[in-house]
Amino acid sequence: MDIYLPIAGQSVNALFIIALGFLVGVLSGMFGVGGGFLTTPLLMFYGISPPIAVASAASQISGASVSGVMVHLRRGGVDLKMGAVMIVGGLFGSLAGAGLFRMLQVSGQIDLVIGSLYVLLLTGIGGLMLKDALVALGYVTPEQSSERPRHNRWVASLPLRWRFYTSGLYVSPVAPLALGFIAGILTMLLGIGGGFIMVPAMIYLLGMSARVVIGTSLVMILAVSAAATLIHAITTQSVDIVLAVLLLLGGVIGAQYGAMLTTRLKPDLLRLALAVLILLVALRMLLGLAWRPDEIYSIEYL
Repeated sequence: MDIYLPIAGQSVNALFIIALGFLVGVLSGMFGVGGGFLTTPLLMFYGISPPIAVASAASQISGASVSGVMVHLRRGGVDLKMGAVMIVGGLFGSLAGAGLFRMLQVSGQIDLVIGSLYVLLLTGIGGLMLKDALVALGYVTPEQSSERPRHNRWVASLPLRWRFYTSGLYVSPVAPLALGFIAGILTMLLGIGGGFIMVPAMIYLLGMSARVVIGTSLVMILAVSAAATLIHAITTQSVDIVLAVLLLLGGVIGAQYGAMLTTRLKPDLLRLALAVLILLVALRMLLGLAWRPDEIYSIEYL
């Protein structure tokens, strides 16, 4: 069943878009990631222009995150104070990212920049996740090292410490503010919630308990992606509401299933599967840039 997208100016298969939203929703519920790191590239593979794919994916992330947040709130797996600090940083990051996005859009290089950033980010994150999963499953021998501290030394040295009782931390709010700021920029530029960067950062830099990392990450992603969608709609006019609704239909349902799967499937196997998927998407994007490159400059009607 084909449906016309008014902003993108093309017809798409509605069932395919809904299925894509469902897949991303499942990943959101399982790993605490917004899923935009897969939504945006797959939409681009399907023929949606990068700016519209980025802006519309941000709106889909909001819907999928709502569903996942509700599940984790019922389980007490959300540090609302930590999430609020990250949201403040994320809102400022969204504003900074909006200015950068518009500048690249006017210069005509937004497509090339989005594609290149995705290749770098997905390759790095996928490689790290693959290594960690193989070590956890016993396929790779871990390097001998001293015991890892509760949180990063740089984080521990920051002033103005606050107590985050749900996470069991006594750290400065500067670090989560900075993480939120980075997530805001990524959401605006790439249409991603930033969860696949935020989750490991919250564990290894802040030292947050795994029990609250996913839920807290989703709370931050929900607020920041909603703000990014609004900013995109006002500044770049790239949000295709029909595309966003189709993605939301699948994403909200998928997030519920993803949250349930976390208690039934082995986490290390899930992480391995996600790492392989991320690397395959990165490879596909690299091939697209190297073998069938778009024009370096694109025409933007103002």
